[in-house]
Amino acid sequence: MCSTELDPSSESQLDFDYDDWRQQAIDGGSIRSVDLQNGSNGWSSPPGDLFCLRGPNYLSSRQKVPSGDWSLLPAGVDWLRSSRRLDNILSRPDNRVASALRRAQSVGRSLKSFLFAINLQVPGRECHSAVFYFASEDPIQPGTLLHRFVHGDNAFRNSRFKIVNRIVKGPWIVKATVGNYAACLLGRALVCNYHMGVNYLEIDVDIGSSAIATAISKLALGCVESVTIDMGFVVEAQAEDELPEKLLGAVRISQMEMSAATYVAPAT
Repeated sequence: MCSTELDPSSESQLDFDYDDWRQQAIDGGSIRSVDLQNGSNGWSSPPGDLFCLRGPNYLSSRQKVPSGDWSLLPAGVDWLRSSRRLDNILSRPDNRVASALRRAQSVGRSLKSFLFAINLQVPGRECHSAVFYFASEDPIQPGTLLHRFVHGDNAFRNSRFKIVNRIVKGPWIVKATVGNYAACLLGRALVCNYHMGVNYLEIDVDIGSSAIATAISKLALGCVESVTIDMGFVVEAQAEDELPEKLLGAVRISQMEMSAATYVAPAT
C-alpha cells in the first residue's frame, strides 16, 4: 500500500490559488490592469489624495481636503456587453470575481472577505456594463458609515451614494461637460438598484434612466480611446460624526477601446 504526499510546490500553488483570490480577479478582467501614469486600454488604482472630499470641518467651513487611502481594496474591472442589460452580475454563477472568492472560501480561506461592485449600465444597440469590483479583507466594522450604507435601506443609500470624477486626459468638450458633474449623488440623479448577497453588495446604476447622463455617456464613449478618467466612489458624509469623507474605492480608466468588451449572454 503506497501513501500519497502533497508535493510542496503544489501546496504552495494551492495557497496562492486560494489566498490570493483578489489578485486572480485583478489579473483576469476583460480589461487589463495597467501602469497608472502611462497605461492605455486598461485600468489602474489612483491614490486617494487626487480626490478632494469633505474635510473634518466641512459643515462649518465648507472646506474639502485630499482623501486618504480607500476603505476597500481593488478587486478588478470588467467591460462587458450583452443583448440585454446586465443586472445583479455578482449573483451569476459565471461571474469570475464572485467565483474566485467562492473557491477561496470553499477551502476555508478568505471567509471574512466582502465584495462591493458598482455596475455602470450603459444603454445602446448593445448594452454595456463597466463593472468595478472592490473588496474588504475583514468584515465591515459595525457603526461605521460604510456599514450603515451596506445594511441600510434604499432610501438611505440613494441619499448617500456619490461619484467624484476627474478627467485626466481628453478633449476639451469632455472635460467641460464632465466637469459640470464632477461630484454627483448617483442615487438621486439616476435609478440605482441594490443587490445584497451573503457576502456582497452590488449597485447597478442605470445610466439610461437620465437623458442627461445618457447624452454625457454617448459623448464620452464617442472619444473613449482618447479619454483617461478617474472615478472615486463615496458614501456622502452629512453629519459631524461622519466626517471626514473617505473613498470607498477609486479606479482610473485609461483610453479604453470599445472593442475590448467581453460578450456575456443575458440571464435566462
